[in-house]
Amino acid sequence: MLEIILGIVVVLSFLLFIFVLFNNKFQLAIIKIDKAEEDIDMYLQKKQELLDRTRPIINKELKKQDFMNQIDDIPEDANNFFKHDALKKSYNEFFKTLDENEKLLKSDALLKILDELNTNEENIIGAIKFYNDTVVEFNHLVVSFPARIIAIIKRYHKKEFYNNEKREIFEILNDK
Repeated sequence: MLEIILGIVVVLSFLLFIFVLFNNKFQLAIIKIDKAEEDIDMYLQKKQELLDRTRPIINKELKKQDFMNQIDDIPEDANNFFKHDALKKSYNEFFKTLDENEKLLKSDALLKILDELNTNEENIIGAIKFYNDTVVEFNHLVVSFPARIIAIIKRYHKKEFYNNEKREIFEILNDK
């Protein structure tokens, strides 16, 4: 009788250990995803501010009043997926304008903003890569056994990726 009780205690302890172990893996992945989302949001806000700072310079130099007006249409509470797409269009419009008007490159203020934009874009790419890598880990936990049991109990579902690489390739192919 004592062996049976001891056996049950050992099995329950093992199951509890497995539960705690995989629950901690989920919690760590969630923390990392939240951090990546915060970083992406911060970098997107900075990108929006930098692009907004280019507008008066370009409006003054080229007498364009409708330059990158879509920045004004981005809602404050928009999700990062929407913000990233909208800002990417403005970013591309900015570089297209720079390519078409080389005299803009003589503006020291615009060159400083351009350097900040390039650094910020690298940071966005890094944050998105970190987010996607962490989502891969999380989604793997959601579908694999025994973590799947915890995912069902805690109602965790697969998370979406940033698929910008695929979208950018699609846009490049459509432009040709």
